[in-house]
Amino acid sequence: MSQKTAIVVGAGIVGLATARALSLKGYQVTVIERNQKAIGASIRNFGMVWPIGQPDGVLYKRAIRSKEIWKEIADSINIWYDEVGSLHLAYHDDEWEVLQELHKQFSENERPVKLLGPNEILTEFKGINPSGLIGGLYSSTETIIDPREAIQKVPEYLKEYLGVSFIWNTTITEISNNQLKAGNQIFEADIIFVCSGSDFETLYPELFADQPITKCKLQMMRFAPEQKDWRIGTSICGGLSLIHYQSFKAAASLFKLKSRYNAEMGVYLDNGIHVMVSQNQLGELTVGDTHEYANTFEPFDKANLNELVLNYLKSFAIISDWNLIQSWHGIYPKMTNSATELLLYPAPNVYILNGLGGNGMTLSFGLAEETVNSMVS
Repeated sequence: MSQKTAIVVGAGIVGLATARALSLKGYQVTVIERNQKAIGASIRNFGMVWPIGQPDGVLYKRAIRSKEIWKEIADSINIWYDEVGSLHLAYHDDEWEVLQELHKQFSENERPVKLLGPNEILTEFKGINPSGLIGGLYSSTETIIDPREAIQKVPEYLKEYLGVSFIWNTTITEISNNQLKAGNQIFEADIIFVCSGSDFETLYPELFADQPITKCKLQMMRFAPEQKDWRIGTSICGGLSLIHYQSFKAAASLFKLKSRYNAEMGVYLDNGIHVMVSQNQLGELTVGDTHEYANTFEPFDKANLNELVLNYLKSFAIISDWNLIQSWHGIYPKMTNSATELLLYPAPNVYILNGLGGNGMTLSFGLAEETVNSMVS
């Protein structure tokens, strides 16, 4: 009996995760990517594997499972990662109240979190603004990778350990009857997964238009390291992040905090700004971000939004010289109906897996494993 075949369209994180899951189910997998390498949202992010942002239950477990897989892959082929956890900081009483409520809720659900006072924070971590600091919530589950490195190396792992094949610089323009067309080339497979992010609109424009889905453009920046071997020691987040992640809705007083932000920082909420800092293996500081929702965006980044991010950043982070070395934007699909992902069946043996809404690094490996295990014998 011949081995079943699978083709995955897209070599971003969702496509790579799906290729892994299919291979482990016994399929001979080929990944087809339109570019020479992945250049989309999967490399244009913080590199945060971020369980703290996922609500208890399925999504939190999925995030933890994804982290386990990331570590397995990284250890196998020497991808850098840093299990530094995360630190959410409070500079106002209402922020501290939310953090205390989250600590209680998360602890009851056996998440590894702890509340830290100002002295503990300033002793253990660097780059934190001490002025007005009340405290912080530390979680040990978060891990940082460098997405630019990791997304390029995961295909090496899939090829070496799982026998996955890759075809680059090839754009699929049509899928029908278990066949994929790329110009004059035709590919065939027993099962097809389309994991091309916002590009799935190109293959299935009418289907895309019918979905409760939009696109999100985020702007980010990267700064030179403070000095050689200088490390923050964790990923740090300002109070605005408390109203961004679903898991933080567990705090009863969150609505009061959001009301104050609406009154005092409306321009930040209008532009979906919350501010976080991660540090990569080079010591560089990745900072962001903004969230603009539409189906079509101007190609130009907005300097005023980056300035808002920087102004808020400096309220909780202190670096002697914020030396900007890179700025960019990314675009990813986002569900508008609060769904956490999109799984469609446009034709027999054809699946579309999409719509993780900026949580690809955190959830993709776990989601792909669950999805493939549930539908593929």
